[in-house]
Amino acid sequence: MKNIWKFTISILLPLLVGFIGGIFTASSVSVWYVGLSKPAFNPPSWIFGPVWTILYLMMGISLYLIWIKKFDKKALTFIGIQLILNLLWSLIFFGMKMPGLAFIEIVLLLIAILFTMIYFYRINKVSTYLLIPYILWVSFAAVLNYFIFLLN
Repeated sequence: MKNIWKFTISILLPLLVGFIGGIFTASSVSVWYVGLSKPAFNPPSWIFGPVWTILYLMMGISLYLIWIKKFDKKALTFIGIQLILNLLWSLIFFGMKMPGLAFIEIVLLLIAILFTMIYFYRINKVSTYLLIPYILWVSFAAVLNYFIFLLN
């Protein structure tokens, strides 16, 4: 029963971050974002929701695997920092409509994800492997963010 609660919290925490970030995104995506010049490799808008949902679920499973292995404050701090930075990116890019500042912030997010992965690897290798698609997607998002900043 104890692990069911850990699993539920682990899954809901990243999904909550995604939901809150989605509020900032939804308020701008149909008006401000569509009017921006974007690079040719910009994916269609419909792909972001499903991809992020999968990534948040994978983050949650990764967190769960760490949590059931041992309660590690440093591991929880790492994931907490990168979740906060994840949310801040949506606020800065979509909420504040500041792609330049968002690019700086997403670089910090990438660093935080990398540190999280390195630390998680020491506790549970599978938890790190689950974060590989996340760091790859955020890397792609950083490149996209940079080109949107340049083009606008």
